[in-house]
Amino acid sequence: MSENKIQNQNTLRMGEKAMLPLIIEMSLPSMFSMLVQALYNIVDSIFVSRLGEYALSAVSLVYPIQLINISVGVGASIGLSSLISRRLGAKDIEAAQNAAEHGLFLALCHWLLFVLFGFFGSRPFAMAFSDNATLIEPAVAYCSIVCIGSLFALCSSSMEKIMQAGGNMIAPMWCMLSGAVTNIILDPIMIFGYFGFPALGVAGAAIATVTGQFVCFLVANIFMKKLDLPVKVKYGRFPLSGRTVRDIYQVGLPSMVMQSIGSVMTICLNAILIAFSEAAVAVLGVYFKLQSFVFMPVFGMNHGLMPIMGYNYGARNRKRLMQAYKIGLILALCIMVVGLLIFQLMPDKLMAMFKAEGDLLNVGVKALRTISLCFPFAAIGIITGTLFQATGRGVYSLLTSILRQLVIIVPAAFILSRVLGVMGVWWAFPLAEGFSLVFSLLMLRRLWRTDLSQIPE
Repeated sequence: MSENKIQNQNTLRMGEKAMLPLIIEMSLPSMFSMLVQALYNIVDSIFVSRLGEYALSAVSLVYPIQLINISVGVGASIGLSSLISRRLGAKDIEAAQNAAEHGLFLALCHWLLFVLFGFFGSRPFAMAFSDNATLIEPAVAYCSIVCIGSLFALCSSSMEKIMQAGGNMIAPMWCMLSGAVTNIILDPIMIFGYFGFPALGVAGAAIATVTGQFVCFLVANIFMKKLDLPVKVKYGRFPLSGRTVRDIYQVGLPSMVMQSIGSVMTICLNAILIAFSEAAVAVLGVYFKLQSFVFMPVFGMNHGLMPIMGYNYGARNRKRLMQAYKIGLILALCIMVVGLLIFQLMPDKLMAMFKAEGDLLNVGVKALRTISLCFPFAAIGIITGTLFQATGRGVYSLLTSILRQLVIIVPAAFILSRVLGVMGVWWAFPLAEGFSLVFSLLMLRRLWRTDLSQIPE
């Protein structure tokens, strides 16, 4: 298929198709694959919880490092997707292809940093929280394996965003689905030692994770070579451009930092919670696994919204850009309200999936009901952040995340924990989300006044 024909089809979809059907078409595959990923996250922790509370606490302790890895991969690919979408909207196919090649090169550079941490940083990180060998050893094993094997996840993330930026949402869905299903199948086999495999415990969960990422990487490669995409990646030498790297990081770096801030927040909260009990640390880890079922569909919708917003911003079509924002906002609020009701009405049943009893169950039920109050605020913040990123204002999202996840929540958790005990940590979540939402809306007002209002209707 010729490049002009692909570009014309892309224009008809992104620039002219009715917005609600377009968002559904672009978002549903990614939402489905993200739900499968959320299912994996929960199944993984359910299996690990069968090894005992210390095993669950060890995985929860390492979770922030996994978040940083994901943040770097997703953040860089968001910058890549935004740049490709804008260049496609401006009908500059060659520049879009060059951006895609830069994205894969940067993924390789990021992986080298995680290899170093996997070898030399895993043990010092675990020992910073505890001197209990029962907790430290599984944490070190899990951390080192997922860091050293993260190349496949980082490259897959860039490949999926390249396909999404070109308007193909089905192929990325199958990529994520293949990796997640592989992971779910291998988890019990490698953790408990079925079918002749040795029982590897927590290390087995990490190996299953990396194997799933490798399968996702293989499937993504097949799609990149076989599909008719507006952006084709040629492996090998390409003209390295400092400007292209800068353009990717202009949106991607704030997004990386923004998402990595969540890891810093989790590390700080773990340091506060471990003073109360290992169960409190485990509860925070369980919460993040459970809330992914609510947040992942919204993030999946973002994957559909990003290329639509980026394309129409690049094409200077304000009406369709804001229409995408408003419809996305309504859909996100609906998802989050359903999640809020589930967390309020059945927190005990959610915790029971992780074999929670006694202190773990009591602390968990109160935590889920309290933290989930922030869900509706988060919906508005997430969709508004997508608009910022699609218009090249990733720094606005960065400032909002810094405010929510560092400036407010960590000090609030520390202070409130001294007054309310462990409940103070949970109340810090809705408090921080409310303040950051106000700031996000102020940044939206600024974006409208300085840029969007100047685009012809």
